Amino acid sequence: MTRRSGFVAILGAPNAGKSTLLNTLVGGKVSIVTPKVQTTRMRVIGIAIEGETQIAFVDTPGIVAPKRRLERAMVEAAWGGARDADLVVVVVDAKRGPDDDTRRILEGLDRQRRKSILVLNKIDVVRREALLPLAAELDATGRFTDILMLSALTGDGVADLRRLLAARLPEGPWLYPPDQLSAMPLRLLAAEITREKLFLKLEQELPYSLTVASEGWQERADGSVRIDQIVYVLRESHKPIVLGKGGARIKAVGSAAREELEALLERRVHLFLRVKVRPRWIDEPERYRDLGLDFPR
Repeated sequence: MTRRSGFVAILGAPNAGKSTLLNTLVGGKVSIVTPKVQTTRMRVIGIAIEGETQIAFVDTPGIVAPKRRLERAMVEAAWGGARDADLVVVVVDAKRGPDDDTRRILEGLDRQRRKSILVLNKIDVVRREALLPLAAELDATGRFTDILMLSALTGDGVADLRRLLAARLPEGPWLYPPDQLSAMPLRLLAAEITREKLFLKLEQELPYSLTVASEGWQERADGSVRIDQIVYVLRESHKPIVLGKGGARIKAVGSAAREELEALLERRVHLFLRVKVRPRWIDEPERYRDLGLDFPR
């Protein structure tokens, strides 16, 4: 049989469910997920096999009107993912409907003269009678080649999307080894997993002013691995919040991250976290390189 392969960019407003959809499509965790908006900061590639087709899904940061340098870099990464992809999937939260961010995405695709596949996500929390008018409203724009309704969380309808995408990709050799789930380096994925646990433990705006870097990765003779990570925060006042009373919060974060990393790597993990104040990390080019982002001047 003829092999196919290609890239599929997943675009959508913050919290539309892009990362959950990617993980469900791939069948494993390759992108972190939290209830907070703009959790994803970089392009994350997850790889799935559907029949004779290898699909490289590109999860992109949520597209918003950027206000800060990091947001500008994230939005540019998202549009770069769309420009480079063979197909584009636009994810819309079916409960929320198309908001200003979604309209901004569709206008951007118009400028690229790209049509896309529309996914109405979260149908598990929306009344069925509300879905058809929403689909008809969006279909009337003429911007979509197909419209699918699914729940990334429950998996309902996800297989239909994967089959559709596999049939639309061009003929060609596979781009990655058949057993590879992600193109993200393990050091970066490990840092992202710790950042996810911090997002889940911290409230309000603080998660957006921190980042995590894997500074050390040491393979041990007994088959285990030692991972040293630094949590960078912008202000001295943020440090005790991240640490928690008596170091309880950072200890809980480290425990949760270590547990997930051990399941991912299938071996024992020794995870060591330090919190450092770095007032201008958000303006340091090397932090953007760590995230695979271009540094906006």
